[in-house]
Amino acid sequence: MATATLPDACKPLTREQIAARLARDIPEGWYVNLGIGAPLKVADYLPAEREVIFHSENGILGMGPVPAPAAINPWLINAGKQYVTLRGGGSYMHAADSFALIRGGHLDLCVLGAFQVAENGDVANWSISDNDSAPAVGGAMDLAAGARQLWVLMEHQTKSGDSRLVRRCSYPLTALGVVKRVYTNLAVLDVTDDGFVVRDIVPGLTLEALQSVTDAPLRMAIM
Repeated sequence: MATATLPDACKPLTREQIAARLARDIPEGWYVNLGIGAPLKVADYLPAEREVIFHSENGILGMGPVPAPAAINPWLINAGKQYVTLRGGGSYMHAADSFALIRGGHLDLCVLGAFQVAENGDVANWSISDNDSAPAVGGAMDLAAGARQLWVLMEHQTKSGDSRLVRRCSYPLTALGVVKRVYTNLAVLDVTDDGFVVRDIVPGLTLEALQSVTDAPLRMAIM
């Protein structure tokens, strides 16, 4: 695993900035599931004039951003048990109907968090301890199989400095070969037949420096 140090000039993105970066790339009119954890922040950064329909697996279609404290509806929460809003035209549904929507292939995109993503698109995001707030795999397997595309939002490295972008996952796999794009605090990368291709990189970071903190081989996209 890569454990090199980042250059001093590099300023990694915050989770909020990663979410905002991802939100800009979602095409108009897509139906998008946001997984538990950092992906839920994406709904907070979609411009009001954009039409993207966010889905929460607990039974919301048309989920909006986090409400102001004075506007909280205590009966309206997302799959991560956070208070949310409902955009115009939004609706509620039974959990069984929500998973029928997922398994029926009606989602254009799912955004998940992950512990590791392999260069062939394998993803590992199972809970790994009894202290995790979302034990086990939840609906991730259904989402990985049912959504037309899967993007991952995660930190580029673990707290100990190990790379989360790997040649092969060492954690138990959630799904095989499904990830199409990864958004980290350092870069945006596509998963291709030839491995990871860097589409965007944070200021102050070179491809060589990014490679030094990444286990899997990288190459720059041709613009």
